[in-house]
Amino acid sequence: MATEQQIKKTSPLHEEFQNLLDKDFKDRKLKENEIIKATVTEITKNFIVVDCKAKMEGMIPIEEFKNDDELSKLKVGSQIDVYLERIESFKGEIIISRDKARKMKAWKKMEKVFETQEEMTGYITGKIKGGFIANVEGLPCFMPSSQIDVRPLKKIDHLMNTPVKVIATRIDKSRGNVCVSRRAVIEKSKNAEIVEALKNIKEGDIVNDAIVKATTDWGIFLDINGIDALLHVSDLSHGRVKKPGDLVSIGQKIKVKITKIDEKTNRVSASVKALTEDPYDSIEKKYKIGEIYEGTVTKIMDYGCFVKIEEGIEGLIHNSELDWSNRNINPSKILSVSQKIKFKIVNIEKSSKRISLSYKATLENPWEKIKNQIDKETKIKIKNITDKAIFGELIDSKLSGMLHYKEISYQENIDDLKKFKKNEIITVKILEIKDEKIRFSKRALEKDPLDWFKENKKKVGSIITTRVHEVLKSGVKVSIDKDKKLIVAIKKSDLAKDAADARPEVFSPGNALDAKITELDTQNRRVKLSVKAAQIDEEKSLIAKFGEGATKSGATLKGIFEKAIGKKAKKKK
Repeated sequence: MATEQQIKKTSPLHEEFQNLLDKDFKDRKLKENEIIKATVTEITKNFIVVDCKAKMEGMIPIEEFKNDDELSKLKVGSQIDVYLERIESFKGEIIISRDKARKMKAWKKMEKVFETQEEMTGYITGKIKGGFIANVEGLPCFMPSSQIDVRPLKKIDHLMNTPVKVIATRIDKSRGNVCVSRRAVIEKSKNAEIVEALKNIKEGDIVNDAIVKATTDWGIFLDINGIDALLHVSDLSHGRVKKPGDLVSIGQKIKVKITKIDEKTNRVSASVKALTEDPYDSIEKKYKIGEIYEGTVTKIMDYGCFVKIEEGIEGLIHNSELDWSNRNINPSKILSVSQKIKFKIVNIEKSSKRISLSYKATLENPWEKIKNQIDKETKIKIKNITDKAIFGELIDSKLSGMLHYKEISYQENIDDLKKFKKNEIITVKILEIKDEKIRFSKRALEKDPLDWFKENKKKVGSIITTRVHEVLKSGVKVSIDKDKKLIVAIKKSDLAKDAADARPEVFSPGNALDAKITELDTQNRRVKLSVKAAQIDEEKSLIAKFGEGATKSGATLKGIFEKAIGKKAKKKK
């Protein structure tokens, strides 16, 4: 027997209704992951109920309508776009989203306006690291802090959750990120105003009421009929300007000349110095090289001082031109700012607007005074002692010079430097003055030991008698004069003719040695002696005197020497 349910399912009325329902769903053609149209059927406290022409109505959380004013305008019967995620979930419900539909629609629109740079309306909803979140057409976008305005803003409360015009500056399709800029809209609007305003001015125009907006170390920003212009520090005056802010104040009106208008960037450059004649154009008529003038010190640097000659003209006194005695002196020790001084013009470079001055040229030159003091005694104060020299300052003129260790004594011993101390006053002789450099000598105050050769008429080839002063491994040192001031070294190879006798250890201090002068250069202080050469000369002399007869008689060289020595002994007796 058939049940009641089986009867209902097989009844003609049920079959007809089922066919109509299937046909209706077939005509609707719903596809997942697409935007579809939906009609609002009910507005509750938590949901918006819509008819999507599906098997059942869809429910969208009311929070998805609170991002803008859409909720206030929504009513039953309104048609809206929704995003269809699933036609039927495991619960048999349709899954739709108004928020995703809005974002997808906004993204497609964003791609189009990015290419056209069309302006859009957005809402700044929050702040994050490095910028802000702006909701544009339902799409969350990033707005960097630098893109919120043309100048930094301390507060942006007045811009939060209010409609602002923005332009998309970057789109990352792979990540779904969009960067927008409010600043670009402001600049675009401002540039249009500037282009219009620039039509009323041209290069060469003179503006009497340019307003000072701001000052920096490198220039002044001006407002010229609503246009921003730059007055660079180099265009303020023909002379040097230390700080632009010292010349003007904010809000002050000044007279300028438009010097340049860049059509690409709409930047305007102005100049004050262009209003007056360049003083360098006629400088050669006013000032002559080698003449002395007066001026005021305006700036002191490590390398020298700047002096104002007249309005718009300055010159530089290099530190080498400040003092006769010290070429590297600190300028602040000689001159001070605002000091009026006399100077001499050394050089004028009109093209580069550079003038070289000299302060020391107006002072008495101490170098002229000491020109006649060469080879004369003087006193110096020791200022510094280095590894090889003493640097001292002349007591009278404060000029500095050098005393090399070789000029301390004729022994030329570097250890002589240890005998002196800083600030000690010593007597020296001026040997040479060249290129403002002085060379001193202390040994020049004493008699030169090399004068002994001249006094005793000794020269190269002369045989002299010396005394062993010191025995070395490489030879011996001998004293030539009685005062033992003239000490000369004789090499081991020059001690004797026979190698067996040329051993330094066979000699003792005080031994007499006859040696031959083989080299004598008093200018370079070089003396060379040889005992070996003296022995060879004596041998040649004996052979020349006795050798010819002795050879015929069969006598030996030893016998000739003994005979000669014997004759000398008899004469002495």
